[in-house]
Amino acid sequence: MKIFHVFLISSLLFSFSRAESTGSVFFIDSSTHQFLRTQSPNDVAQSKSMLLHEVGAAVSVLLGFAPPVAFSAAGSSKLNEVLIPNPFDRPLAVFMLEVSGVDDPVVVDPKNDLFRNALKSSVDLGSSKADIQLPDEEEVSVISLDEPLEDYTEENISDFASWLGGSYVTDATKTLHGVLTIPLANGDNVNLHMSKKVHREFALKLFALSQNIRKAMKIHEDLSETLQRPAEFLMASFDGIKALQEQDDTDGFDKQGMRLLLATVSKIFDSLQTAYEGQIVGVVVFNGVPQSEAKTLMNVMFTSRSSPRWLAETKSSHNTTTLAAQMLVRRTLAWVTGIVLLTATLLGVYFLLNMPLTRDTLLYSNVKLD
Repeated sequence: MKIFHVFLISSLLFSFSRAESTGSVFFIDSSTHQFLRTQSPNDVAQSKSMLLHEVGAAVSVLLGFAPPVAFSAAGSSKLNEVLIPNPFDRPLAVFMLEVSGVDDPVVVDPKNDLFRNALKSSVDLGSSKADIQLPDEEEVSVISLDEPLEDYTEENISDFASWLGGSYVTDATKTLHGVLTIPLANGDNVNLHMSKKVHREFALKLFALSQNIRKAMKIHEDLSETLQRPAEFLMASFDGIKALQEQDDTDGFDKQGMRLLLATVSKIFDSLQTAYEGQIVGVVVFNGVPQSEAKTLMNVMFTSRSSPRWLAETKSSHNTTTLAAQMLVRRTLAWVTGIVLLTATLLGVYFLLNMPLTRDTLLYSNVKLD
């Protein structure tokens, strides 16, 4: 009986862990060019859950590369529901963001147009990372947006507030302890008190994300001037919601922080649309369970392409005895053929020089001599 209880409890815990390992993914299309399919309400009701490696395959296709060789037919069917069928019309640039602590942004902020109009699908996060397989580094530029924030000033914070349409009021008694006020789409204002550790950490992570985006846009300007422009993959993660949820005295501030995060992501994507002239697609993965700082859901893996000569040498080097036997046969055949041709040539010349000077019946049978 005890064994049955242990088995029942283990099954329940396993089902709970599986339920918690689900999230949502949003594919955000360009505002000037359609790279994704338009999802109707009927498609939303019939849409299937995606796996993490299927999301990674979708990113690879959007960057202009083929999905993995071992990709299943069911996965290809799901990609067909997301991507337009034209393989020659890809953005060649993807902005991917992993957000932990938020399960469904539409529930948090229903008025956010960016995510409300995006193509949504539930995703099974699983227990391990998923690989985004990309070719050689010369064909794609992977830009990490997770670089930590270095030195900053109150002027930088004020510029960040102005970029989001808000303001920053400094504290006369102590520097970097002012109040950052950002308006939301629903008319509310989010006040971040930089004197509070939780507010400061959240605000600085948002600020770091915006700074890394600006660096990425500068890199894009440099890559645009090259003759062979590579594909660009911008990869970021955000775990700032975790600090808000761990505090007991936030008084619902975590919800306000989530709305501020969504507003910042919307502003970031608008800036990327302008910089890339509409040739970019956004992929945002939301995980309701907060992750550790070192843990991310997706991992970039480069697959090297070997030359045909290198492959031939590799195959030949597997069996040295076979290679030696083949060389011996080839050399023997070459020597025998050469000797036969040389002998035939010498015999032909010999018989030609010693030919009798008489009328040959075959040569002169049709010739009339005077």
